[in-house]
Amino acid sequence: MTIAETIKTLRKIAGMSQEQLAEKLHVSRQAVTKWETEGGTPDIENLRAIAALFGITVDELLTGEVKAQTAAAHRYESITEYDIDEVKHYDMKFGSAKEVFLSGHLGEKLRIRLVSDTLASLQSDFKIKLDDTKRRLDLELLRRNGMSESAAKEGLSIYAELPAAYLGKVECAVNAELVCLSSLDCERIELGGRNRKLYLDAVPGIVEIDSNLDMEIHCKSLASSLELNQLSACSKLYVPADAVFSAKAKGIGTRISYASEGRATEPFDTPGAEKRIELNGMKSELVISREEV
Repeated sequence: MTIAETIKTLRKIAGMSQEQLAEKLHVSRQAVTKWETEGGTPDIENLRAIAALFGITVDELLTGEVKAQTAAAHRYESITEYDIDEVKHYDMKFGSAKEVFLSGHLGEKLRIRLVSDTLASLQSDFKIKLDDTKRRLDLELLRRNGMSESAAKEGLSIYAELPAAYLGKVECAVNAELVCLSSLDCERIELGGRNRKLYLDAVPGIVEIDSNLDMEIHCKSLASSLELNQLSACSKLYVPADAVFSAKAKGIGTRISYASEGRATEPFDTPGAEKRIELNGMKSELVISREEV
């Protein structure tokens, strides 16, 4: 199912009207109508809110692979909070997870929330290790009691909130099916690991991605430059229809092609534009699609 069909189906199963769904999500009924008729797509915050309301993951919402049984909330949860009082360079190593949401918030605490519907011993099997030095905070998610990477990738969701007032450079290493970056106003973000899907919303700094998997990257808004480093991969990048950017392929055997509404088209980048999209590496291809996302 498409996102539109999934939202409509979930709403009907819950016995809600469009007005009732809109009220629960604090949006207008017209917004819900647009989502259900493919006139628009919810932003990352609304995707999270819809998924939480119906007790599913954002990935299930995006792919339409919704389980028959849904829960009101995650069954197991562990929260770590840490006070921040100055601008920090954040270096986070999460290992494997099903999905990761990394965002900025108005508070002064770093907040890491681990949730799962299947990992009953989550609180004892995972531990956040912090190493705080001047202007730098290293964070590592440790696995204990024989917890495997594969089990974490199937059942663990990570919500990491960083204080917007103290955002320096952000590095994140993770292996996940879905990564969402939102409301992160910093100079540069580096994302490494083996990630399939990436969603970007309100991220004005340079975003550098290191991944040798075929990726699907969605930009709700192209706020700054995007650097994609890949080896023997073919990825797709979806940008808004009104995005203005320059694009360049670097390295050996790299290529950028273009599409619109699912069909190949002539290049629509603007040479010399301030916002850049770069493909670096070897034997890789990036398809840039101009669509409303």
